[in-house]
Amino acid sequence: MPDTPIALEAYEHLAEAYAAHIDTKPHNAYCERPATLSLLPDVRGLRVLDAGCGSGVYAEWLLDRGGEVVALDASPKMVDFTTRRTGGRASVRLHDLAQPLDFLDSATFDLVLSPLVMEYVRDWRATFAEFHRVLRPGAMLVVSVTHPFGDYNYYRSRKYYEIEPVVASWGGFTPVRVRMPSYRRSMAETLNPFFDAGFCIDQVLEPRPTEEFRKADPKSYKSLMQLPAFVCIRATKPA
Repeated sequence: MPDTPIALEAYEHLAEAYAAHIDTKPHNAYCERPATLSLLPDVRGLRVLDAGCGSGVYAEWLLDRGGEVVALDASPKMVDFTTRRTGGRASVRLHDLAQPLDFLDSATFDLVLSPLVMEYVRDWRATFAEFHRVLRPGAMLVVSVTHPFGDYNYYRSRKYYEIEPVVASWGGFTPVRVRMPSYRRSMAETLNPFFDAGFCIDQVLEPRPTEEFRKADPKSYKSLMQLPAFVCIRATKPA
């Protein structure tokens, strides 16, 4: 029987507050998201897999620009929020990305977008192999994750080279801090799974906070100008 996703309990607890604040929470709205969106092609007419859709902010963006969206998340509450936010325009399904995408046919997607979700999957190679399988030749994979160096500093790890289970204390969504488990990994373990799956990486961004971020949260803005919190990676499946 598959293991329970590492962050499922935390996200089920956090879902309502997450959905209420994700559009304007500075780290997401004014740092990670602009950088991730800058890596996307014109999505009009493209079939897109939103792999780790959360409450639907990316799915809605893709749909509003003419994409055909299949959205997946391991949290039942997040699936419900995405379904409501997209108004039935997307095909939304409960799914743990650590498990095979055996309900999706090979070479049927033009883009896979996986924003801030791979931190909760230990074996990237298996997941990226599935992303590679469902993408058409010449299609694109865009992934954003927490930055290996930022994570190493935040968790004060002494096991840099290991894929290490860690727990963060999240205070950005609710007044009471939430314990959020994930996996911390090295830079090599962030990049090599793309190559091992057969992808070619063509752009890497270490996003800096925007001016909107500075106005909303000056203290965190200063911190993020000194050490990145995210890395955004675009790769292609060779034609």
